[in-house]
Amino acid sequence: MAKWGQGDPRWIVEEREDGTNVNNWHWCGRRRPPSGIWEGRPAGAETALGTERDATSWSKGKFQELLVGIVVENDTGRGEISELKQVEGEASCSSRKGKLIFFYEWYIKLGWKGIVKESGVKHKGLIEIPNLSEENEVDDTEVNVSKKKGDGDILKDLMKTAGTAKVRQALGDYLKALKTEFTMGMILPAKAMATQELTVKRKPSENTLQVQASSPVALGVRIPTVALHMMELFDTTVEQLYSIFTVKDLVQKFSKSTAVLEAEKGGKFQMFDGNITGEYLELLTNKKIVMKWRCKNWPEEHYATVALNFVPTLGQTELQLDCKGVPVCKEENMKFCWQKQHFEEIKGLLQLTPLNG
Repeated sequence: MAKWGQGDPRWIVEEREDGTNVNNWHWCGRRRPPSGIWEGRPAGAETALGTERDATSWSKGKFQELLVGIVVENDTGRGEISELKQVEGEASCSSRKGKLIFFYEWYIKLGWKGIVKESGVKHKGLIEIPNLSEENEVDDTEVNVSKKKGDGDILKDLMKTAGTAKVRQALGDYLKALKTEFTMGMILPAKAMATQELTVKRKPSENTLQVQASSPVALGVRIPTVALHMMELFDTTVEQLYSIFTVKDLVQKFSKSTAVLEAEKGGKFQMFDGNITGEYLELLTNKKIVMKWRCKNWPEEHYATVALNFVPTLGQTELQLDCKGVPVCKEENMKFCWQKQHFEEIKGLLQLTPLNG
């Protein structure tokens, strides 16, 4: 056993008063199960394998982004991947001994459509990827192209050649994103960042609060985040819409739940029976609201920044929502929250009980 101070410098416990094992250097590994994915642990949990993050939900969104819309064309025809019909499998990433380990196993079914240029006849078919996993190179990944009965082999051949090449390219882009975009912040410097004297700073575009030199730095895994932008038109005035977000009684009406609001800079708020909490960072009456925002099921102490801009239009108000710092795995939930639980409920409130200007 090495003497104190003579061990591997990556032994972060020596550097931190709280003993945090930032890069999981001394976790003991074990063989992964036949499925290839560690099951039964929440994403981000520290396990025998280290810190593990579930990439399944993120991956499904990335497949939709990268695969749907692929177009191939030659002198005889044009084909396009039009639909992500089925995605089955899972993916995860874990950090151990300062290294990232990836597990992914996917079955993917895509729908394609095309047109024969000379005749104008249209055809449809399927593309199946039966096994995308870390056990195979992307260039060797099986891609099966089929077509519905009838003529149209010209299109099938086009999708088999140029289409397959583009699909494999997109799968390669997915793996690159998995290993860079998704894993951002999973490996942290062990020594330089583990001191209380360090001041952590970020560019204004990043969703990280500044840590002052006098306070301890609570380091750990930084989760990958995304930014959202949404717009919605409301048949009401700017003044009325602004009040719906700042008056307690109106918030409780559209949310159909209890709320606590201190609509002033630095004021706290709770909505949907405490499932959403935060703080007002900026309020420009009838123009703009900026908030620290978190959902109850987000990683502890993680907040997004939500900015609402109220733009008057002809007889309506356009609400522009810009949100930074949403955990990748909660992106769809956040969209649902705003579209269904805010926008649609507010429109319903406006129709049932017209507000006074």
